[in-house]
Amino acid sequence: MTDTARETGLVATDAADLLAILRDGVPRTRAQLAELTGLARSTVAVRIDSLTASGLIAPAGDDVSTGGRPPARVRFNPSSRVVIAIDLGATHAVVALADLAGDILARESKRIRIADGPESVLDWALESAQRLYRESDRPLGDLVGIGIGVPGPVEHSTGLPVNPPIMPGWDRFDVPAYVRRVFDVPVLVDNDVNLLALGEHARVWPEQTDLLFVKVATGIGAGLISGGRLQRGAQGSAGDLGHVRVPFGDGTPSHGAQDADLEALASGPAIARALTAAGIPAETTDDVVDLARTGNPIVQAAIRQAGRDLGEVVATCVNLLNPSMVIVGGGLSRVGEQLLAGVREVVYQRSTPLATQHLTITESRSGETGGVIGAAIMVIQHVLDPGSGAVRALSR
Repeated sequence: MTDTARETGLVATDAADLLAILRDGVPRTRAQLAELTGLARSTVAVRIDSLTASGLIAPAGDDVSTGGRPPARVRFNPSSRVVIAIDLGATHAVVALADLAGDILARESKRIRIADGPESVLDWALESAQRLYRESDRPLGDLVGIGIGVPGPVEHSTGLPVNPPIMPGWDRFDVPAYVRRVFDVPVLVDNDVNLLALGEHARVWPEQTDLLFVKVATGIGAGLISGGRLQRGAQGSAGDLGHVRVPFGDGTPSHGAQDADLEALASGPAIARALTAAGIPAETTDDVVDLARTGNPIVQAAIRQAGRDLGEVVATCVNLLNPSMVIVGGGLSRVGEQLLAGVREVVYQRSTPLATQHLTITESRSGETGGVIGAAIMVIQHVLDPGSGAVRALSR
């Protein structure tokens, strides 16, 4: 995931906790920060001076006076630095420039083929990133890192894709090293659905501490937020739902191979194959989305069944993980209500009453920018969060 030898010196370790409080966007006085942290005012003053010198916090005007001179407030300054975020899918790519709040400042997107290989895809992404950065007129020193999402398993400790089924030529390709030939900053790489989960959580459901994000497109995967944090597993392979076998029950209509992988039944290409066999030609997820908009009952039935198949696997996840939300995203989520209806039908039937008592199953709301927002947040957490392992002294 990260290059530990190249971690940034953005935040002094002893000031990271103070910055974490201010990152909620609420301006505060030194006295308020001392009260919240339990630190002496003199200690708070030293750390504020350090953060101000780095540009990470800025004056925010005076507070209301209770007698005498009104106390000055400070605020987090997310515009002081930027990150580059890259979201690579099987057939699409988005490159963005974001500030330290994860707000997108500029972006470009393009239809791609991840199967064209790492050099071709990354060269386009890096050219786009260079163009966006030049147009921002910011000094290169403002860039604190680059986050990249790819549609396949990623080894957490190295950032290397490992045996990605829809990414020929990417296995063990050193993405961080390739990117650092152009941008000499930390490069973090993760599975795209993990980043979608991060983006959706931060932008749409920040109050939820436990949610499951399921991406349904060319492949199927899941990102898990538990206890407010992304859970990647021991090697970074958590959430690989696509290769879970779907248990067919007595009431399941005959379709596909018995006990087939979920991806073979409910992904966009799988539905396209089923429709083609039924006399409705389709090849891609986009074809399925377009056909869904025609209202054809055969198409609607195929989508509903894909939702049921997805629900069979998600129901097990709900029983095991007990999330408060299941969010369905990815290209296939654009087909409309039938997919979600199929998921809900099975999950509420198969999962325990306690697990579903307050469960919400809904469509992703972060849209095309969800992946790049998540990629930006991954970098921001790495360089700003206390305990991330990335905070170091500003000067030695």
